[in-house]
Amino acid sequence: MDSHKKELTPEQREELLSILKARFEKNKSRHKGLEWAKVQAKLDANTEKLWSLNEMERTGGEPDVVGQDKKTGEYIFYDCTAESPKSRRSICYDHEALEARKANKPENSAIQMATDMGIEILTEEQYRELQTLGNFDTKTSTWVKTPADVRKLGGALFCDRRYNKVFLYHNGAESYYAARGFRGSLRV
Repeated sequence: MDSHKKELTPEQREELLSILKARFEKNKSRHKGLEWAKVQAKLDANTEKLWSLNEMERTGGEPDVVGQDKKTGEYIFYDCTAESPKSRRSICYDHEALEARKANKPENSAIQMATDMGIEILTEEQYRELQTLGNFDTKTSTWVKTPADVRKLGGALFCDRRYNKVFLYHNGAESYYAARGFRGSLRV
């Protein structure tokens, strides 16, 4: 795959669509009333979005449809892997935080990785919505979109699920942990 072109080969496209369809059929409770044929038609018409979904899949996110925007008709995908995606852990919050680290810099940041993948990092509201669909991040945590006023002061927000509750926490944006990654969303 040529990541500069953001296109999948026909074989990659078919493989990804097969994975997404199987996940869609297996997890019908995440998207009640939606039909795979209509989702696939949208995907077929948006090849760059298909590339982004492939990036979500490639990095362990297990993307799935979680809803449809009634105004725009767009289908909404979230990373639905049980724990934060393995290939997206041990990263700080954003590029500014990465540059601020003097030593032991992580390889990347959540915001930069999401941008490179063509997706958005989940907001706290989206994260809480995801948690209504199952129990996610019971052993890991996930960076969430941080308000500008908090980020300006050097902080960043993350969430997880413990004791059957969803918690929102804060940390220095430059911090990173082996069990903290990020989840993304994509509208198609």
